[in-house]
Amino acid sequence: MKNKITFVECPRDAMQGWATQIPTKTKVAYIQQLLGVGFDVLDCVSFVSPKAIPQMADSGEVLQQLDLTDSPTKLLAIVANIRGAETACSFDALSYLGYPFSISETFQQQNTNRSITESWKNLQQIQELALKADKSLVVYLSMGFGNPYGDPFDADVISTWAEKMQAIGVGIISLADTVGVATPESVRRITSDTIRNFPGLEVGVHLHSTVAGLSDKLNAAIEAGCLRFDGSMKGVGGCPMAQNALVGNMDTEQMLHILTEHSFDLRINAEALARASAMAAQIFNETPHAIQA
Repeated sequence: MKNKITFVECPRDAMQGWATQIPTKTKVAYIQQLLGVGFDVLDCVSFVSPKAIPQMADSGEVLQQLDLTDSPTKLLAIVANIRGAETACSFDALSYLGYPFSISETFQQQNTNRSITESWKNLQQIQELALKADKSLVVYLSMGFGNPYGDPFDADVISTWAEKMQAIGVGIISLADTVGVATPESVRRITSDTIRNFPGLEVGVHLHSTVAGLSDKLNAAIEAGCLRFDGSMKGVGGCPMAQNALVGNMDTEQMLHILTEHSFDLRINAEALARASAMAAQIFNETPHAIQA
């Protein structure tokens, strides 16, 4: 019997830092195609400041134009504050809110212009909003494998915050390698420890990597017992708020190949995947400029 996993495809992460504006109709067509592939979740839109991330300013329009009739895929929206969470909660199409919570003080300030303490207060309020709207909150522990800023980091930092998340009813956390600093060893150790220490939590990984590092990092997460993975078609994307050139996401097609080799039950429509791959190649047919925050 094959093991089931949760695969999260992230077109939002691919698009958010793209140097040229992608038309709304193109976003809708692309996400609609991804809905036919069979992914468990699509991280497809965000409700954040349009000044900070102008690419995602049309997220509401995109959601309103999607046809969800024949797709079992659930939708996730990233939010960064109370206002964004309230907007996201008004859309019945969304099953999940995703909140980026950095355990690096420097990056929390860069990403959301607030401290970790302020972000924690925000998170608690967003969790209450999500529960009232019958949506699940996914917390992304940004810089979850270390950071390039010299901010304090060790296994205890992860455990402390995971325990706090669980205490307020958060059921899913994703360890996010925001700028690609993770090594296979750190992925294996931190993911394994978190899964073992918090059996009531669904623990995922949102890894960023060069093509060369993808296989080793993914295999490390699999060896750690992870059953929730984020990817992006063609490996496009990265965080435009990290003040460095974008580090690519994990390439979905490569990930699916490796996960298949490990006998996971992926439930993927190969023909729909091929069409989505062709669309991704067309949309992201230019090399984005190195984006600085």
